[in-house]
Amino acid sequence: MSYHLGDNQYGKAEVRLVTVTREGETHHLRDLTVSTSLRGDLADTHLTGDNSAVVATDTQKNTVYAFAKQAPVGEIEDFALRLGRHFVSSFEQITGARILIDEHGWERIYVNRHPHHHSFAKASGERRTTAVTIDGSRHWVVSGLADLVVLKTTGSEFHGFPRDQYTTLAETDDRILATAVTARWRYHQDTTDIEWSRTFLEIRRIMLETFAETHSLSLQQTLYAMGGAVLEAHPEVAEIRLSMPNKHHFLVDLSPFGLENHNEVFYAADRPYGLIEGSVVRDGAEDPGLAWHTLPAF
Repeated sequence: MSYHLGDNQYGKAEVRLVTVTREGETHHLRDLTVSTSLRGDLADTHLTGDNSAVVATDTQKNTVYAFAKQAPVGEIEDFALRLGRHFVSSFEQITGARILIDEHGWERIYVNRHPHHHSFAKASGERRTTAVTIDGSRHWVVSGLADLVVLKTTGSEFHGFPRDQYTTLAETDDRILATAVTARWRYHQDTTDIEWSRTFLEIRRIMLETFAETHSLSLQQTLYAMGGAVLEAHPEVAEIRLSMPNKHHFLVDLSPFGLENHNEVFYAADRPYGLIEGSVVRDGAEDPGLAWHTLPAF
């Protein structure tokens, strides 16, 4: 039997980083989770335990904190690019890097209808995300969001599906449609001239509006409509991938109590759930290269 070392990478996962920027009495809060991974000439540590080429994961963690001090974090895409390029340019044996960042939202507390200078409340579980991959002089940026929970109380149907001896689901022409959207969109390779925050907010708005306005015959149809709307509005985006669990709401049978349920009372089930995933790709888009390297499929 013979074997060899295949693709590999290593790094520091989920570095928790909170920064406070003070502008007089007014403070600004950023809350990030940063993960770093490095690739390169690292065979010896696997084969012989020789660590002379290994940039310690603790060093990677410290670099995240030092970079946050030396310059404002700014856009998470730019911060990830700075970190990735630092590791690749500073160590000859490191040829590639992947930086993942999740941003957790906080909302400023209002007191007597005025924003408080330095007090915040945790926002929803939604996160803004980015995944930046560096390979030599090239880079790929994948931005996105996770756990954007949306629901519409009508405008959704589901019928016409195959039935066999195991099918019990009733067809419906009026149902609640709810999901928690995870979306990642790939910008064209080596793109940097983008207003990251403005583009993020516009893409988020487009997905929300499309979800609301699309009369849905299936969650798959809604997913494709949301992805297509993003590509139509943003030529800088080459591809978008979406994962949308169907957060089922089932009508409660009130007949034992002599009551009729006209789509008014539901049981919200957390599991099991349908999981709808797919990608929408711009015709003629370049090969994704390493953009999705080691990321989940959707």
